Formats: sequence, C-alpha cells, structure tokens
Amino acid sequence: MSLDGDPGRPAPAAIRIAGAELRRGSRVRLRPRGGADAFDLALAGREAIVASIEQDYEERLHVAVTLEDDPGRALGGAAQLGHRFFFAPEELEPLGPRADAARVLVAGIGNVFLADDGFGVEVVRRLLQRPRPPGVAVADFGIRGMDLAYALQEGWDAAILVDAAPRGQPPGTLSVIEPELDGHGAATPDAHGMEPAQVLRLARALGALPPCIRVVACEPALVVPATDEQILMELSDPVRAALDAAVALVERLVDDLVAHKEAAS
Repeated sequence: MSLDGDPGRPAPAAIRIAGAELRRGSRVRLRPRGGADAFDLALAGREAIVASIEQDYEERLHVAVTLEDDPGRALGGAAQLGHRFFFAPEELEPLGPRADAARVLVAGIGNVFLADDGFGVEVVRRLLQRPRPPGVAVADFGIRGMDLAYALQEGWDAAILVDAAPRGQPPGTLSVIEPELDGHGAATPDAHGMEPAQVLRLARALGALPPCIRVVACEPALVVPATDEQILMELSDPVRAALDAAVALVERLVDDLVAHKEAAS
C-alpha cells in the first residue's frame, strides 16, 4: 500500500476520534474492523503508540502505530518494517496516557533582543507547532529565571534546557551538555536573569531538581551584551541554519528519555 501523500495536501498533525485528539505519541488500542487480514486481526486488542498520521493520493488517512510492548518500538518510529503498522482511524480506540508516563519539560531560554541569545526561544517556538508525546511540556521562559526555577519543582522526570552557549566551537555547532553543579555560586533570585547554572542552583535550593537534566546548546556567532542599548532580534545565519537540526535533536532526546522511563517501569 502506497502512503505517499499529495504534497499539496499534507496529512493533519492531529485527528479526532470518539471525541479524543490523536497525534504522534498518543496511545491507542487496536480494533481491526471486519474483513481485516489475519495479521491485523492478530493485533486486535493490543495497545500501541501513534507514530505518524499519513495521507495517500486518494486523501484517505492512515495512522502508523508501533506496539507499546514491542522492544524494538524505536525502530518503528524510524519507519522500519516489522515494527510499524497502519490502521484506519476508525480501527483505533483512544487511550489516555499511562499512569507511569515520563514527564519531561523542554524549556527555551534566552533574550530575543540580543541576537543569537534568542536561539532557545526560537527552537521552542518551532517545537510548539509540532506534536509531542503525552507528559511532555514545551515552554518559552525567555529571561524569567525565577519562573523556570519554580517550574523545575513540579515533579518532572527530566528537563531539557535549550540555550545559546559559547563553547569555542564554530558558530551554529550544537552540543548536548549534562550540567554538573558544584557547591560554588550563590543561589540568588533574579526575576530577570537566565544563566542556566545559576537557575539550576536556585531550583536546587528551593527544593529539588529533576533527576535528569540536559542542555541543548548552540554556539553563537553574534550576541549583543545585555548592557548594550542596541537591539538586534535577528539570529545570525549559522545559528538560523542550525534550527531544524536543533528541533530534531531535542525530539530525539525526548524520545530517548521517554523510552528510558518506560523501560525502567
């Protein structure tokens, strides 16, 4: 069966079934209709995760799913045969998120008025337009360090901070950092400051940090000092060129964290 969609009519990011919205990451129970082939019938009653919603040239919608208990489910997300199955929307029963579903916070930080310092905010803006698994929250914190410190207290299994960070690499280079907080540096509240290490120390002083924290950082080409009166809202060309890769990187990290939580449950 060919599922190559019409480029002029892309499949929707979400559909509604029985009053529930289904999108990538939604949980469903498989209910093959009468006349389905033997293989589909063998999957009847199994729980699955929506991998994508696709549309064929006749504008019929098909939902690609991976079985929730398939140890190779990550291969299904990569469109590998044998781990990814197609069903019509009416063959799916929406389910709520698992009680033990991973809770992940993706936080965009930075100042959009200071050139490449707005990298994290732009990545999160793009992520907000894309589907995400249940239990995953995406938010733009800008320069509101106190707000992020308090948000980190809300029982997340993991947090991913997205920011521009000079690390001596070519502009536009992406890095994944596991921050190590020592005992140095005061946890001084600053309602308008957003230095990640300082915010994490403050969050730790307030109560607790998520057990897993990652920073997705991009090497800036141009950052206007906060003390400068100049306003520059445009990202540099190398940083703008890295945005799509940054979105994909954050989504891979989220998928890995969710899969790790499920495997440990």
